[in-house]
Amino acid sequence: MQIHTFNRFVAVFLSVVLHALLIVGAGHFHGAFISKPEAPKAEEDVVFLEVTPDSPRRTPSAPPRPAPDPSPVSASQAPRETAVAPPAADRQPAFMHAPPAPTAQEWALAANYSLKNSKRYRYTWGQQVRSMMGTAVEGPDQGIVRFRIEIAPDGTLTRVETLWTTSLVAENLARKAIENMPPLPPTPTGKPLIFEKTISFQPFDSDGPPLYKNDCLPDPPAFRNPFMWDGKSPQVRTAPAPSEKLDPQALEECLRQLPEDSIEAEGAHDQRQLEQWGSSKLGR
Repeated sequence: MQIHTFNRFVAVFLSVVLHALLIVGAGHFHGAFISKPEAPKAEEDVVFLEVTPDSPRRTPSAPPRPAPDPSPVSASQAPRETAVAPPAADRQPAFMHAPPAPTAQEWALAANYSLKNSKRYRYTWGQQVRSMMGTAVEGPDQGIVRFRIEIAPDGTLTRVETLWTTSLVAENLARKAIENMPPLPPTPTGKPLIFEKTISFQPFDSDGPPLYKNDCLPDPPAFRNPFMWDGKSPQVRTAPAPSEKLDPQALEECLRQLPEDSIEAEGAHDQRQLEQWGSSKLGR
């Protein structure tokens, strides 16, 4: 009976202790969420502004630029001056004097050179015409003219035809020079000489002497389209014609009459090759 009473007392004591702990913990937990009282606000200053009618706006002026530094500037810090080309009115136009007329010796050599359609005769004829046209001056009168020429076996001019021209002044000067040319020697082959010749009347271009070192080589065969067909005849593919081969003895005799090429001829040949194959359009 006493043991039962003791157990009841212990159970009541533990129950009271647990409730007391719960009450104390709940009080601490509730106090953590209670906001603290706000601190008194500082006094605020109130400022009253008087509004006046709007006046026209003025663009603020740019700040004054600082005065240049009078201290000397080194050469590396000095601004670079851009080179200005002189006015066109003050610049003298470019010009090129006419080349000297061919000598009697040059005409004699040309009259005996029969290779490549009298190549030396044709060049000497063009030099004679250009020498009689006078000085070429930069401007609207400069230009190029191309003729088709026919010369009789005795050296008489029988035909002059203008193929195209870029300047009427250049064409008129060239035709006047052709009419007033001195008597020409007979053609090298004893046959009529027909050729086309371009006369340049410009201050930066002249007809350089030709090269003769390759004149004994046979001409390459003319290109013919093997697939060309008229639509009626049987389709036959034509083989290209073989290149001609000179007899060794004939080649030796041909090489003997070749003149010695000059440095001017080599330079003119290189310039023509550069203009022909150095075009930017060929790489497209």
